[in-house]
This record gives sequence, C-alpha cells and structure tokens, in this order.
Amino acid sequence: MFLVTGSSGRIGSSLVAALLARGEAVRGFDARPSGRTAPGYSEVVGQFSDAQAAARAMQGVSSVFHLGAFMSWLAADQAKLFDANVEGTRALVAAANLEKVRRFIFASSGEVYPENLPEYLPVDEDHPLKPASAYGLTKLLGEEIVRWAGRSAGLAFTILRFSHTQEATELLDPDSFFSGPRFFLQPRIRQQEGFGNTAVVELLRRHDDGTPAMVLSRNQNGRPFRMHITDARDMVTGLLLALDTPATVGGTYNLGATDPVDFAGALPMLAEITGYPIRTVDLPGVGVFYETSNARFREVTGFQPAWPFARMVEEAASAWRAKHRS
Repeated sequence: MFLVTGSSGRIGSSLVAALLARGEAVRGFDARPSGRTAPGYSEVVGQFSDAQAAARAMQGVSSVFHLGAFMSWLAADQAKLFDANVEGTRALVAAANLEKVRRFIFASSGEVYPENLPEYLPVDEDHPLKPASAYGLTKLLGEEIVRWAGRSAGLAFTILRFSHTQEATELLDPDSFFSGPRFFLQPRIRQQEGFGNTAVVELLRRHDDGTPAMVLSRNQNGRPFRMHITDARDMVTGLLLALDTPATVGGTYNLGATDPVDFAGALPMLAEITGYPIRTVDLPGVGVFYETSNARFREVTGFQPAWPFARMVEEAASAWRAKHRS
C-alpha cells in the first residue's frame, strides 16, 4: 500500500493515477476529498497535523510520498504554514516510524536555498540553505525532521527539492493561481493588491488600459525574470524514479526541469497565441532570476524531463484555442 499526501493536488492526483496504473493499492491523505472512486484507492480526509488522522492514513502502508503542504506567502498565514508543514510532517513521520514503512519520500522546495537570492548559479544541492520566506523555512524544518527520523529510527528517506510546477494548460489560464499573475497584467494587479504591495500596484496600473494584456516582468535594472517551470508529469516521473532507485535512499536532490525559462523569450510565444499585447514593467527589487541544477538526480536515476517549456506551450496553445473557439 502506498500513501500519497496532498492527493487532491496538482502533483499528488497525477501520482495517484500513475501508481494505480501500475497496479498498486493507494491511499490518499488530504484536507479535501479527491472525488476519486477507482478500484484500489481509498483516502483519509483530514489535517496532516492531526495525529489520529495521520495514524489512520498510515495503517498498512509500506511506502509514503509526502507531497502535501500548505503554500502561502502572506504573513497572516504563518501559523497555518507551521501547523501543516512542520507539525504535519512530524506527525506523519511519527506514524511512519510506528508502521515501520520501507520508504518515505519527502517533497521539499527550492525555496530552502533561496532561489531568488542565490550565492551562485546554477543552484545545486550544496548551495547554502537560507530560506527567505516562511514557506521555505517550514520546508527546511520538514527536511530536518525527516533526516532526524533517518538517524534516530532508521527511516529510509529521500528528499526531493521541487522546482516550481504547473500543468501545461495552466500557462495560458488568466485564472491560474500561478500563471495568471505571472503572465497576465490584470491578474498580476489583483495578486499584488492581495499582498498589499501598493507601490507595485500603482506601477502596474500605469500599464493597464482596461483591456487584456500580457506582462513581461523585469527587475529594477531592466533584467527580465528567469525561473524554472516544470510540468507536473515530469515531476511524477521523477517521484517514481526516486522510489524505484535504491541509490536515492538517504539523499537530497533537486527535482525539476533541466532548463530555466527566460521571460523575455517566453512572453512573445504566449502573446502570439493569445493575441494580447505585452506590457513591459520594471518592478522594484532584484526580481526573479535563478537556475537550479537537476544534474545530481539525473546522474543517479537517469531522469530526463519529457515536457520542456516549449512543449508545454504547445499544449497550452491547444487548450487556449479550444476554449476560445467555443
């Protein structure tokens, strides 16, 4: 029996489907029900920090994919972050030790480094760990809980520091949690209003004439943003390789796309599909600019991402055209 936490999420739901396709019995554990009724699947609905729910979820489990987490960058959500990501991981590890699970694969994040303020590029697993966000701090504390369980109880763990991940069809969805404000001007304005960044909102509004537009984000010196965007299917491939490769036990690896996405090249591709104009905005601060190396994971497992950004865009274009024909 496999346990997948975050089983209703973007990566978790796809991993559940992949495990079921392999003929495995799978239990999901999430705060919200998945609605899945496939043979071989069961689920526990609850909070990760609920010790009783964690114990029910872990019963009869041999291997765990702990993907679930609470994600927020709002100061008001810090208590929720620590409850779900730190206390939740502690409760799950304790339950896993009692059940004597064979494998525990933990989804961490590139925000443990931090990615946006790297000391060198590309960021590899030896980069100093200096999370700048509360979310990144909670993921680093989760890593330490898992490592401690490896030392103290012999838990066979693998830690995977996830790249930013999306489904391809989200790239051109203005309502997408990530790509909406990343690539579309008006959703970006609404996001920054929610963050209370009044100076940034005022700057963005200067470029808003009330019609849909794309936004090319650059930093205060005019350097376009650059980051990794990984397809959820490649993340599932990587998770299964981590499970199937004994050499990953006890290791920590970056998992994500091989090449970063340069916004200066990406925005014209997206604008050509939507027909929307591009508004170029120089935002305060150093901006987003990083490259993370997945070389160690590729060497150990043979991982080769099958969905580079250009291929994701092709699928996003098909979804956009189908939606706008109807």
